[in-house]
Amino acid sequence: MMTVTQSPTDSDFAQNPYPFYAEHRAKAPIHFWTEYNMPAAFCHDAVQALLRDRRFGREIPAELATTGPAHLAPFLLTEAHSLLDAEPPRHTRLRKLILRAFTSRAINALSDDIETLCHRLIDEFPDQPIDLLDAYCTQVPLITICRLLGVPEEMAPQMLLWSHDIVAMYQASRTIETEHRASAAAAAFTDFLRSYIDQRRTDPRDDLITRLITAEEEGESLSTDELIGTCILLLNAGHEATVHSLGNGVKTMLQQGWKTDWLAPDGIDRLVEEILRYDPPLHMFTRYAYETVELQGHSFQRGDQVALLLGAANRDPDSFPNPDVFDPSRDIKTNTAFGGGLHFCVGAPLARLEMKIALPILFDRCPDLKLATAPEYSNTYHFHGLTKLMVTT
Repeated sequence: MMTVTQSPTDSDFAQNPYPFYAEHRAKAPIHFWTEYNMPAAFCHDAVQALLRDRRFGREIPAELATTGPAHLAPFLLTEAHSLLDAEPPRHTRLRKLILRAFTSRAINALSDDIETLCHRLIDEFPDQPIDLLDAYCTQVPLITICRLLGVPEEMAPQMLLWSHDIVAMYQASRTIETEHRASAAAAAFTDFLRSYIDQRRTDPRDDLITRLITAEEEGESLSTDELIGTCILLLNAGHEATVHSLGNGVKTMLQQGWKTDWLAPDGIDRLVEEILRYDPPLHMFTRYAYETVELQGHSFQRGDQVALLLGAANRDPDSFPNPDVFDPSRDIKTNTAFGGGLHFCVGAPLARLEMKIALPILFDRCPDLKLATAPEYSNTYHFHGLTKLMVTT
């Protein structure tokens, strides 16, 4: 296996990782990435195979598991009850219960509210130039997930801060200060949700938390810790991914010179999929091998960790002709932006719905939208999103 060296915290790489992906994908499907001390899959076929192969999973093998440092206890408790890192049979039970509450009917019922919210946010745009990332791209998914869960909308700014502190744990730039902030945020978020869940047990409403409380599968329901872990996951993943999908998408559309037919009812689905393919908000997921596996010329042993480079897979020329060209007429069959297989993102339908509503409304209301300054990405990895999106309308 070839070895590659690339600091994930290097600014040039964070701003544009695609040349690195292209260079090494052309040489081999899997390389050993020195800085991560693990193999990394660069090509679409290898990433798709790893996403779907049940010999790999998110949960660390039992013999390798540790209790973790004491200062991370609150953060690790939420992780322990999260669907994201569970495997069957626990994953099967949790996902079934969550999907009983997180139904397509409940998601689609949000359409009118999302529309109204988008118009309200545009009506309230501050003086120009506007940071569209803060004024629109962040607010649409954040307020939507608050409404879906049933938590007060005025809690949105505080939940955003908690989410940022927790999500920073997954970035390559993580430090001991990051860990302390994440642990404090997890503790505060847990306390808030525990109190709120207790309220919903005695005062049920038509919201996701109530539906999660009442969801039952073969006599089993979610524990309070599982409810908390699920709500935190839905907010963190649901808002973080959609914020940057919208931000990256608007940036690309403005740079490319957007066309009205992209946003038409018969074009919007393809536009959303191309945005997610071309510049996804999440570039890496990891898996553990659960047995000896031969894949793409590499032998994995139980306990080996492997990086799945979603951003590289979505630019593979063997799967997407002219992959570095943004082409909203492209017919995409398989998009790795939301993962795949057993761990395909449960919030993907909501994220797609938000994008399908928010983008046409934005460009219809602001047809003269232009970049005010050159956008910059945050120097973090494995997330890939802008620090600001300064525009004029």
